[in-house]
Amino acid sequence: MKFVNEYRDPETVKKWAQAIADITTQPWTIMEVCGGQTHSIIKHGLDQLLPENINLVHGPGCPVCVTPIAYIDKALAIAQQDNVIFCSFGDMLRVPGSQDDLLSLKSQGADIRIIYSPLEALNLAEDNPSKQIVFFAVGFETTAPTCALAIYQAKQRALTNFYMLVCHVRVPPVMQALLDAPDNTVQGFLGAGHVCSIMGYHEYHAISEQYKTPIAITGFEPVDILQGIYQCIQQLEAETYRVDNQFKRVVTEQGNVTAQQLMQQVYIIVDRQWRGMGNIVDSGLALSPEYDAWNAEKYFSVADIQPDEPKACRSGEILKGLIKPVQCPEFNTTCTPEHPLGATMVSSEGACAAYYRYRRYQND
Repeated sequence: MKFVNEYRDPETVKKWAQAIADITTQPWTIMEVCGGQTHSIIKHGLDQLLPENINLVHGPGCPVCVTPIAYIDKALAIAQQDNVIFCSFGDMLRVPGSQDDLLSLKSQGADIRIIYSPLEALNLAEDNPSKQIVFFAVGFETTAPTCALAIYQAKQRALTNFYMLVCHVRVPPVMQALLDAPDNTVQGFLGAGHVCSIMGYHEYHAISEQYKTPIAITGFEPVDILQGIYQCIQQLEAETYRVDNQFKRVVTEQGNVTAQQLMQQVYIIVDRQWRGMGNIVDSGLALSPEYDAWNAEKYFSVADIQPDEPKACRSGEILKGLIKPVQCPEFNTTCTPEHPLGATMVSSEGACAAYYRYRRYQND
């Protein structure tokens, strides 16, 4: 399969692992931003192919994992109301709120539906005029355009029973927040290829220059990731700092301009709380005042719901790259996919879920 098999070829993987070893002269810490990268690294054991002085840490690149508990509780509050059909992508249903999760609420009779596109929720609103249809819009810049399109079309169709609970987040501000943190250990980033396919990587140049941190935009196959690590290490060893685009078969510097223009029309940039990480300035997207009529937070009056984060879950430290999942004492004991303490164990892109699936019997 073109553009897949050649990026999984074992001999090519070995070649790039050796190339990384050949240029590495000192310890370096590289963070992969995306949860898809994390799962590929752990599934294929890429970190175990590298020299011991290269430390790969896992970043806040799982949108389900960083959705604050307040938005889960807001979703639960809305979904329990009469005449509401609450729609969500499936990976949000088992994310724990302060008391419950959407799947448990569904089992108790709430009309909660798994859909694969926000446009499905839009069609539900047209087909069920006596119901209030709410879509839970979660994700990075990758999924934000399709949600923006749904809201745009809701306005065009003059739908008055469709609403969106928006908790989109942006990648560049969280990278800056990590680098600004006093306990930061990250020296280079693997940038998320799918986010950059939408947004490009022009915003990353200033980050790389200001913080003297190389950034390599990569895909998600083993060769993609190793090539990105090589690019980061090559820069660090030479004390040069720039943005490299390993994922040229998909990503351009400017990205999808049409999608960006739609997002600028529908959203405004706001500060956003991140689960386990606190408030990050300019890191969120919210509906612009022009689209307030479709804003679920305002219509259902749930904006004031602000519960505390659970203290037992150390997902914040994991999302910052400060610890690995196996270093959490709750991992694979009180915290499992069946009984998760936090979203990093639930999500298909969560670091804890990756370690549970592929490493829970190993001592790293």
